[in-house]
Amino acid sequence: MRTFSRWLVLATALCGAAAHADDNDLSIARFGIERRGGTGVITSEQLAQASADFRAFARTFGAVMTSANLMPPRTTGHSGYAFNAELSVVSLPESVTLPTERAQPGSLLLPSLHVRKGLPFSLELGGRVGWVEKSSMVTATGELKWAVNEGFTYLPDVGLRLHVTKLFGAHNLDLTTTGLDIGVGKQFPLGGMVTLTPYGGLDLNFVSAASRTLDFDPTRSLEDSQGNQSRDALINTGAYARVSAGDNLTPRFYAGGRFIGGALQLGAEVSITNLGSFDVTGAESRDLPSVVAFNTTLGLDF
Repeated sequence: MRTFSRWLVLATALCGAAAHADDNDLSIARFGIERRGGTGVITSEQLAQASADFRAFARTFGAVMTSANLMPPRTTGHSGYAFNAELSVVSLPESVTLPTERAQPGSLLLPSLHVRKGLPFSLELGGRVGWVEKSSMVTATGELKWAVNEGFTYLPDVGLRLHVTKLFGAHNLDLTTTGLDIGVGKQFPLGGMVTLTPYGGLDLNFVSAASRTLDFDPTRSLEDSQGNQSRDALINTGAYARVSAGDNLTPRFYAGGRFIGGALQLGAEVSITNLGSFDVTGAESRDLPSVVAFNTTLGLDF
C-alpha cells in the first residue's frame, strides 16, 4: 500500500509538470535534479546537499512572505477598522537559488490586501492576503496584536503581534512562518485630524517547510512511472529533510512611518531580514545573505 502511494504521488507530479506554469512558479525538484547531475542514482550525500539548498530557499522565501508589517504598534481602537492595499518590493539574494520556472528574478513584487479590526482591551485582529507576481501562489496571514502601551502623551506606544503566514499554490511544497513582532512608535498630531506616526521594531520569524515525494529524473515519462512490474519507478525519487521552525529563526528589523489625514492612510516601510546560517552535513556551515524589502500602503482608517 505504501509503495502504491509513492507511485501515485510520482505520477501526479509528472502530470503537474506538464501543466502550464508561470515565470515565478516554483519547481523544488530542481535542487535534487541539479545535485544528481543528470546521471546515475541520487546518493544520500547528494540528497543531503539538495536538502541544504531547500533549507536555504525556505528561509529566503519565508522572508519574502513576511517582509511587511506596515502598521505602528498603536491599534485602531476597539470600534475601529482599517482597510489597506499594500505593495512589497523584495530584493532577492543571488547566492540563494529560488527554483523558479524561468530565470530567477532580482526582486519580487507582492501586492496584498490587509484588513484590521480593533477589539476591547487594546487588542486588534488582522488578516492579509497577498499574491506573488507572475505565479499562481498566494500568501495568507492571520495576526493578533496587543498594544501594551498606547495613547499616552509622553510615552511611546509599544505593541506585540503574533502572526502566522502560509503559502498556497506551490506544487509539492508546504511552507509556513510563525512570528512574534515587538514594535515601538509614537503618534504626533499635525493639526486637526492629521497625524504622523514613525515606528520601528523587531520581528522574530520561525520558518517551517516540507516537500512531498519528488522525482529527480526529468527524463522519466508518465508511462515509466506507472505499473507495478518493477521498482524502477521509485529510483531517483525522495523528499528533502524537513525544515523545522525551532531551528530556523530569521529576525527582521523594520522602520517606517504612517500618515493619516481624516480617514485616508498612507505609509512606507523598509525592512531587513537576517537569514543567518546553518550547519550542513559533511560540509562547512552555510551563511545566507539578508533580504531587503521596501513596502508601501494606501488605505482607509476609521
